[in-house]
Amino acid sequence: MRGFKLLEHIESDANILQAYRAIKNKEGSKTAGVDGQTIKDIKSLTEKQVIQTIRERLVDYKPEAIRRIEIEKEDGRMRSLGIPTIWDRIIGQMFKQIIEPIAEAKFHKHNYGFRPNRGTNHALGRCNHLINLVGLHYVVDIDIKGFFDNINHTRLMKQLHGIGIADTRVLAIIKKMLKSPIKGIGTPTRGTVQGGVLSPLLANIALNEFDWWISNQWETFQGRPENKDKLWVRRMIKEKSTLKEMYIVRYCDDFKIFTRTWEQAQRAYQAVKEYLWKRLKLEISEEKSKITKLRKERSTFLGFEIKAVKKRNKYVAHTYISEKNKKKIKKELKEQIKVIQKHPTETTVNRYNQMVMGIQNYFQYATHVSVDLAEIGYTLIRTLHNRIRQVGKYGLPDKPSELYKQRYKNRYKTYEVRKIHLFPIADIRTKWAVQLKPQINNYTKAGRETIHENLSPIIQKELNRLRNTHVRCVKGNTIEYLDNKISRYAMQNGKCSITKEFLTAEVLDCHHITPKHLGGDDQFKNLVIISRPIHKLIHSENKEVIEVYLKVLNLTKTQLKKINQLREKCRLEVIV
Repeated sequence: MRGFKLLEHIESDANILQAYRAIKNKEGSKTAGVDGQTIKDIKSLTEKQVIQTIRERLVDYKPEAIRRIEIEKEDGRMRSLGIPTIWDRIIGQMFKQIIEPIAEAKFHKHNYGFRPNRGTNHALGRCNHLINLVGLHYVVDIDIKGFFDNINHTRLMKQLHGIGIADTRVLAIIKKMLKSPIKGIGTPTRGTVQGGVLSPLLANIALNEFDWWISNQWETFQGRPENKDKLWVRRMIKEKSTLKEMYIVRYCDDFKIFTRTWEQAQRAYQAVKEYLWKRLKLEISEEKSKITKLRKERSTFLGFEIKAVKKRNKYVAHTYISEKNKKKIKKELKEQIKVIQKHPTETTVNRYNQMVMGIQNYFQYATHVSVDLAEIGYTLIRTLHNRIRQVGKYGLPDKPSELYKQRYKNRYKTYEVRKIHLFPIADIRTKWAVQLKPQINNYTKAGRETIHENLSPIIQKELNRLRNTHVRCVKGNTIEYLDNKISRYAMQNGKCSITKEFLTAEVLDCHHITPKHLGGDDQFKNLVIISRPIHKLIHSENKEVIEVYLKVLNLTKTQLKKINQLREKCRLEVIV
């Protein structure tokens, strides 16, 4: 795909529809830009109308203004977020889908932020590895001043070309995206808008050469070409030279550089500071950047705190929830407990449980998460007692929900409000943060097989056929219907909802549970995948036709019951 015809791939029918699906499934799709439109305004359009509208916009692309909102950060300062219009978000997603596979091939393996199949747990796992097995206990923390706001546009365009985006039409459109006017501010001369679909990918591209510069100082150092395959030569050069031993672990603009000695850390600090300014025109914050000896102090990273603690005859990584996040968790949970006291409803209790699950899911990779959350749970006891005892019942859970039983195995006492048990924040076990498997990749055949090893290749093939062709789609079907049809097929593992037989793309039918003429819509929950004979039987009103299909299908009582339930939704007589 590298070369001069990327725009044709970006404008393809399949890519446009895939972008629509991706944006539709994001929570932000319900947030309007300056034009006041959301995904609801596009759902009613046909596939052809969406494709035509997108292509017309790209003929002479002029992105609309970006709506700017301010969000308060943890330290009390405000952070600006940009909200493009829904059409510009879809276009941004189209570009991302084509550019990302090209960029992924060039990204450093220890860049973990905003990339497919990577997360904070993998970054933390890498930190553990460098401390436990490599024995690196000095870290350099560099804080880049306003990174997203200060990315150099000229440099970024060269970096895009350098990774293989050679289509000048594509580069010209991306440049227009970077220059999208911000309502109330004007046209930016540098930076990428936080909140834009392409911004995280562009940020990774902007720092990619920095990743490799750090890596080539030691980790991937090759020396002269003739020594490329001579490991012993490269090892000797490293030992005898003044090379700086350092390893980078990066998550967007938050990164750590691990070194073996204080002297190496100091040299790395100065070298990084100089490189960022001279090469990328990025300035660091001297106040927030520092060197930490992990044997003596903790270092904060992605909401965790890391320290090297002596265990027997070696040092191992201990990780904790950061003090800042512990205070934040306590505050937010106490506020939600107050809400439950004032409004003891299923909604407020479920909101509390969602918050607890989110906290536990994120911080479960800390080695001391059980200690930290036990401390938080202890501080919440008085608040829960004072505010929930009047509206709830305290004790061991009696008939808890399936989710509760699945997540919480220990016998913790908790409050029950509106027949819903509050999830115990302290009931948690550490999950080991492992390093990322290098073979996992969305854009290689082997990588996809690793990700979907439990998904039948036949289903994958049929899903691709459904995505790429809509031969049997009735004219006038909305893009929402086509998208949800694919999603429903995937969820049912390609099987008929009634007979459980496997269905190929050519023989499946998608049935509206509540017909559109009776007020039904194209939402996912109103669709079901069934075989064509079953579909005809559901809608048939001719008794002779019904008899024929009953003989051919040879249905069980359970299957016939399900068909009758669907017929009742269609206001048709049940089959006896």
